[in-house]
Amino acid sequence: MDFVHEYVKLRSDFGRQCLFSDRHVELLADVPSNPKLAQNFSPRETRDVGVQGCWQMSEHEVNTQRIEYDNCGINHVEGGWPKDINHLEMEQTIRFRKKVEKDEGYMNSIQLLGTLAGQCVGQNNAVDIYEQYFEKEDMLEEIQGAPSAKTVNVFRDRNEIKRYVTSLSWHPDKGRSLAAAYSCLDFQSATAGMSTDSYIWNTENPTKPEMTLKPEFQLVCLEYNPNDLHTLIGGSCNGQIVFWDTRIGGDPVEISNLEHSHRDPVYKAIWLQSETGTEAFSASTDGQILWWDVRQLSKPMERLVLDLGWEENLNNALGAISLEYDVTMPDNFLVGTDLGVVVYCNRTAEILSEKVVCIYDGHYGPVYAVKRNPFFPRNFLTVGDWGARIWSEDIKDSSIMWTKYQMSYLTDACWSPVRPSVFFTVKMDGVLDVWDILFKQSDPTLSVKVCDDALCSLNAHENGRMLACGSQKGVITLLEICSGLCTLQQNEQGHMEEMLERETKREKILRSRKSGDENTDSKQLILRAERDFHNLLQAEQRKRGLESRQWRQPQ
Repeated sequence: MDFVHEYVKLRSDFGRQCLFSDRHVELLADVPSNPKLAQNFSPRETRDVGVQGCWQMSEHEVNTQRIEYDNCGINHVEGGWPKDINHLEMEQTIRFRKKVEKDEGYMNSIQLLGTLAGQCVGQNNAVDIYEQYFEKEDMLEEIQGAPSAKTVNVFRDRNEIKRYVTSLSWHPDKGRSLAAAYSCLDFQSATAGMSTDSYIWNTENPTKPEMTLKPEFQLVCLEYNPNDLHTLIGGSCNGQIVFWDTRIGGDPVEISNLEHSHRDPVYKAIWLQSETGTEAFSASTDGQILWWDVRQLSKPMERLVLDLGWEENLNNALGAISLEYDVTMPDNFLVGTDLGVVVYCNRTAEILSEKVVCIYDGHYGPVYAVKRNPFFPRNFLTVGDWGARIWSEDIKDSSIMWTKYQMSYLTDACWSPVRPSVFFTVKMDGVLDVWDILFKQSDPTLSVKVCDDALCSLNAHENGRMLACGSQKGVITLLEICSGLCTLQQNEQGHMEEMLERETKREKILRSRKSGDENTDSKQLILRAERDFHNLLQAEQRKRGLESRQWRQPQ
């Protein structure tokens, strides 16, 4: 480490400033030579000296002493002890060790050996001498094993009246904590004594929550801020937006005004990518999308009504159930509605009609989840009714891939953050399905019976190995899937890209053929109708001509 010292002194302490300028040559002093002084010196004789530009070296031979080597085997026993110490007696050996450790020579030797050992450790860190030459083959065997999942922990609602786990959010810092929102989605069965608390759980301690969040009303959604590890935003069942800072405690820091909030429960709230890191937007079944700044929640910054008639009438607006936002496309977002359609919106559009870019219609019931593929953002996954569908932004009329209809209703889904071809779904029969569409598209790769109650929420950790599932009875189950389902396979991303492009092209071709067939059929029908009409006219004319000739013949 280099040390730099800086000394500071006032300019006035250096004296008068020196000013330099150009001047002509001026002779200030002239010392003439004195010939008499030459008598005190004697001239030196001239000599020639040879100089070489290399070292002088000599060559000679030396016979070294020969050493004889011998190989022999020995039996290793504990040794090195003085004669007066019995190594079988523990007290004597301990006493001798303490004596040696106090010796100055022993301490110097240990310090010297420690330096050498540090150098060896540094070399080992630079070059892996324990490299596994067949590591890829071992990993391939592990990946090719049977897919599996095991339960790691179970977190239960601490209240007597159990509530739905409606939202799950992992802590951005290595996922050491898990925030869960609890509410009663069946509002008719809600009782006055039902708790409004939500919890932040430590993933290693299921007995007691790490922190209890205390909103005024039950939370339907809860989300960690990816830019600030201590802040969360939540949406309550009465439409208000709530902001927390865990450094302050479990009480809310800011709450939106009721008159400027949503009129229905807030089903989704997502943080935006902004310079301040304090902006978010929310969606509700009242048909509104509201943008907020958590530093001032008195009034939303912006408002969008999902009225496809462009009249901003809340009575005609589509209710928002799910919401999706990707930082790579900060101006665009997807909204899943209660009528089974997904609305693609553009926030920066100036005209109201241009804010809704297109509509994807493919479900018979509410769209409970809309998730973009983290590797291919132009493709997104939707879950509604009894199946899941994969869409491409280029095709509006139909999805490019879909699962067959299940026996139970699907309630939530998410992509694997580490594998582009794997996604997860949960159902109302308590089953978690793991899909690997590169391996099999008709059936899930793995189905796990998590619990006997309906599963209503799902979230995957950023490492792709841990899954959190929330049930209808307030139970959160933490699952760990096998390494084969969370390890990126060789060329998987390229194969997935080829599959998505192929399915997109196939769907485009089918759509064009279908539209062509429809046009062809309509033309043929028109030609057939015209031909039938002309035939009918000709038959009528022939009939009339025959009757006129019969009338003109004499009786």
